[in-house]
Amino acid sequence: MQKATVRELKNLEGKRVFIRVDHNVPQDDNGKITDDTRIRESLGTIRYCLDKGARVILCSHLGRPKSKSDTIYTMKPIVERLKKYLVQTKIVFVSDCIGKEVEDAIAKLKKGEAVYLENIRFYKEETDNDPEFSKKLAGLCDYYVNDAFGAAHRAHASTEGIAKFVPAVAGFLMEKEIKILGEAINTPKRPLTVILGGKKVSDKIPVIDNLLKIADNILIGGGMAYTFAKAAGGKIGNSIVDEASLDYCRNCIKIAKDRKVNFVVASDCVAADKFSNEANTRICSSMEIRDGWEGLDTGPESVAKFKEIIAKSGTIIWNGPLGVSEMEKFATATREIGAAVVASNAVTIAGGGDTAYAVVKFGFGDRFTHISTGGGASLELLEGKALPGVAALRSKEDKI
Repeated sequence: MQKATVRELKNLEGKRVFIRVDHNVPQDDNGKITDDTRIRESLGTIRYCLDKGARVILCSHLGRPKSKSDTIYTMKPIVERLKKYLVQTKIVFVSDCIGKEVEDAIAKLKKGEAVYLENIRFYKEETDNDPEFSKKLAGLCDYYVNDAFGAAHRAHASTEGIAKFVPAVAGFLMEKEIKILGEAINTPKRPLTVILGGKKVSDKIPVIDNLLKIADNILIGGGMAYTFAKAAGGKIGNSIVDEASLDYCRNCIKIAKDRKVNFVVASDCVAADKFSNEANTRICSSMEIRDGWEGLDTGPESVAKFKEIIAKSGTIIWNGPLGVSEMEKFATATREIGAAVVASNAVTIAGGGDTAYAVVKFGFGDRFTHISTGGGASLELLEGKALPGVAALRSKEDKI
């Protein structure tokens, strides 16, 4: 982590500090927050700035609204949840991101108080990374702090553009994410085992390509396994398949063998006659799934094989559920592998998104070394890519 952090900002008292957080949290159909991990993980940086007497401006996106009329994406519920964690702090919600209303609200702030801006993606200029919009955001503050790791892989106005116009540093969550994931990739405690699940192989091709250079073990389960099975000549029934990646899968196995990477694809599965908790199920080879049936969970033979490798690992990175874990009938593999991971003596890291949700759901959240708050960002780090939101920040050597 060679980037400057909020610690390098001296004399914060009275200063306007713009903190880009990632409060893009899941909500149910009634707008109720179902997991506030990202809000809780951002508290360290927010409290630090407030305690130093800064006047804090909080900004986040929520979902993918098409315009300001998509009011279901308002930040109001997020602000109310944040207030429950910062009960001693005055937080004012502002129904815009730029303009007079925002400027007036910031001007009225006292030391140790905060304003929370409306959803930054209500402006198309945000995702366009419009320079004039970035300038307007920068004009609201004296310092910019990026603590939104989950959005760091996006070159948007509030994650990358603003950093061109005002001193920009990392928050504590950003620092932690980069440090832990970076060490796991660059200087891991070995053997390094990577567990990959989820649906499409194509989504993980750059990740697999990079991991084939650095991992000792790569374990493939979940929906991805059926594309590998078909590529090897198997019959996979109605199982999910990524047709465009079949040639890649065949080549991938060869490369892994040449590089002496232990590349293990789930060999059995729990197949079902329909996509439902009420389906009839049977355990079978991933290469011999009946017509009309589909694999919906990784099978017991593969789970046992994965557990043996996990128990001997020094570092474990897990990205992607190993079955349709939102359905109880097909959650067994994901639950059992989660239990095996936390029972190991390894450094354990769960990728963001569905993996983080599953880990928390099954009660393993506080037993992982780290649960990443960023799905896409963590994947791009595993690919070996630089993240625009990180690259834009000042280095530790810079005088701020």
